[in-house]
Amino acid sequence: MKILLLSFFIMLTYFGLAQKTKPSINIKKVTGSIDIDGLLSDPDWEKAEIASNFYQQFPYDTSYSKTKTEVRITYDDNFIYVGAVCYDKLEGDFVIQSLKRDFSYPISDAFAVFLDPFGDQTNGFCFAVNPMGVQREGLLQGGGNRGVTAAWDNKWFSKVTRQVDKWVVEMAIPFKTIRYNEEITNWGINFSRNDLKRNENSSWSPVPRNFNIASMAFTGNLIWDHPPKKAGLNISVIPFGITGFSADYENDTSFSRFNGGLDAKIALSSSLNLDITVNPDFSQVEVDAQQTNLTRFSLFYPEKRQFFIENSDLFGQFGFSKIRPFFSRQIGLNQGRAVPIIAGLRLSGKVNENWRIGLMNMQTAKTQLLELSDSNAIDTLTLSPENFMVAAVQRKVFKRSFVGAILVNKQTFQNEQVTLNNYNRIVGLDYNLATANNKWMGKVFYHHSFYQNQQKRSGTHASWLMYNTQNWSMHWNHEYVGENYNAEVGFVQRSNRTYWRLEPNIERKFYPKDGPINNHGPNLYINYYTDSVFGTTDLLVLPHYKIRFQNTSKLEIHFRELFTRLYDDTDVTFSNSKTISKGKYRYRDGMLKYDSDKRKPFGYNVRFGYGSYYIGNKLSISGGVRFRKQPWGVLSFNFNFNDIRMPQPYQNATILLIGPKLELSFTKTLFWSTFLQYNSQVENFNVNSRIQWRFRPMSDLYIVYTDNYFTISNTEYNPYYTSLKTQFDGKRNRAIVIKFVYWFSS
Repeated sequence: MKILLLSFFIMLTYFGLAQKTKPSINIKKVTGSIDIDGLLSDPDWEKAEIASNFYQQFPYDTSYSKTKTEVRITYDDNFIYVGAVCYDKLEGDFVIQSLKRDFSYPISDAFAVFLDPFGDQTNGFCFAVNPMGVQREGLLQGGGNRGVTAAWDNKWFSKVTRQVDKWVVEMAIPFKTIRYNEEITNWGINFSRNDLKRNENSSWSPVPRNFNIASMAFTGNLIWDHPPKKAGLNISVIPFGITGFSADYENDTSFSRFNGGLDAKIALSSSLNLDITVNPDFSQVEVDAQQTNLTRFSLFYPEKRQFFIENSDLFGQFGFSKIRPFFSRQIGLNQGRAVPIIAGLRLSGKVNENWRIGLMNMQTAKTQLLELSDSNAIDTLTLSPENFMVAAVQRKVFKRSFVGAILVNKQTFQNEQVTLNNYNRIVGLDYNLATANNKWMGKVFYHHSFYQNQQKRSGTHASWLMYNTQNWSMHWNHEYVGENYNAEVGFVQRSNRTYWRLEPNIERKFYPKDGPINNHGPNLYINYYTDSVFGTTDLLVLPHYKIRFQNTSKLEIHFRELFTRLYDDTDVTFSNSKTISKGKYRYRDGMLKYDSDKRKPFGYNVRFGYGSYYIGNKLSISGGVRFRKQPWGVLSFNFNFNDIRMPQPYQNATILLIGPKLELSFTKTLFWSTFLQYNSQVENFNVNSRIQWRFRPMSDLYIVYTDNYFTISNTEYNPYYTSLKTQFDGKRNRAIVIKFVYWFSS
């Protein structure tokens, strides 16, 4: 069966139809110099070829764009230069969310360039600016089908000037910033323009509207007169210093601290990079917003630490979203508490056009953490030092597909000696399918875990196949996880039980020729879990209807039919209430979703759902409102309300998460944000206020104040928190942190 699936995927890859002839642009080296002033007045710009005649991608994709854009490109020994004239003949303000870096492209006027230096249509780079000159950069991974990974930061230069009927962009992208091969003379490239005033998204090389504008399957050709040479010495050192004061009222402790560390990036070649981190600090991560969790499974938070970002897909995209052999947030965290990392090394990048490699090693220190025992006493948990090693390799096959292999090893140390019988290892093999025209995508994988006293059913395998056109989208997914599959450095949503998962989906889209609706259509999604003998454990049948309007607003109508088998008595209100008996439960609900026009200064979204819930009923209302005073201020308010009504003798539960947030951009380098968040599920009220000053490119000063309070009011079922509230007067913890980051580069 596995051989047949693999053969089928290979046939699809081989016979995938190529798209129409791609546009091309020649790039020639400057004879003089380029001054980044946003004017395009240097003589070499007159000699550069022009990319024009952009194609619409939204609202339609069958004609040239109404908004006119002209792009020029040239280079010297150190930089790629991109110049763009973005014509704007409509009256009115631009749509600008804020002056903060890494703005969201879909909801901002912007110009962007997508670079595919290896021409593999799989990985690349994006650089973008808005009419106020705010920068955005990110990585293109997995073919760009899910957009840009904006967590990646790097140093580049740009200038924007605004004129009566146009705005002009001038970019200088250092060769040191990107990864490329000095022998490749033909790169993939595309340019895009988002003009929300006209409500039009367009690109130089046409991208069908059912795909993301960043999709790398549709890049044009950038033809070099002479391929760029290696950029020379390319080393960046990024030290940080952090100081602050914190008070932990739960454990009656307080302390001040000073700490420091550094990251370093060393380009071993123009395509292979060595990352080094010494004593990294989790304050590099923005505070995770709290979420309401009404599932029996852990929430998945993304990685934001800079050390892990570049080539993160090479390590982190093995498996599926719910079955990851490696998840970098498992390093340096233990149940949400920071564990000190001594140091780490990471080698990653392209060896040539066909091969990518990655090797990472990190060492944590021995540490002690405080935790609450079953008797409500405060105990000390001692964690032994651990070493984490990950090795990954990818081999391109056919046009856009690749095969990947991964090895993950977690090894515990005791008294500075390796504990031979305390380890966890994963070995895995993935095949990723992508046809030339992007209509067919898929994956098959098999991973196996190894540990002491290993038992049978320690492996996992899965397959996914998707067909996507303008009118039809269909996918099939199967997953199998053995009950003894153990990925300690990864992520498995369900563990300790063998399960199978089937996940088919089919969607039909209709595109009216005119009127207020851009597209609409029905969708049927099924999520089906069984045990090892194919007995149903969970089932979701979700027919729904989606409507996307021309003004970018969206409306969805959902109906859900659910089945859940509880293996144990469970508190399904997740509020320390009385449990319901294990067994089989069927229930159903409906939901209405609406997102308003994001271009407007005032916007909102709302989700309203009601229906049965196990043996009771549940009303869910969530959403948010947002007011934008562009470009300097955004005031938003988000909420999530769940009212669960249970029959006697069970208790009702009301779960509320609310969070107002104020964001101010004083300049393009000075920002202040403050948000408040009340979460009744964890009985916590949080205050977080942060000032960021980017005093030079990629160098920042942060001042962050956080405050947490207990909000428990019901003493009947949680006497521990009530006693804490009395003892600590409601205060949980408080801290102020000052952090300084400086980017040195050769």
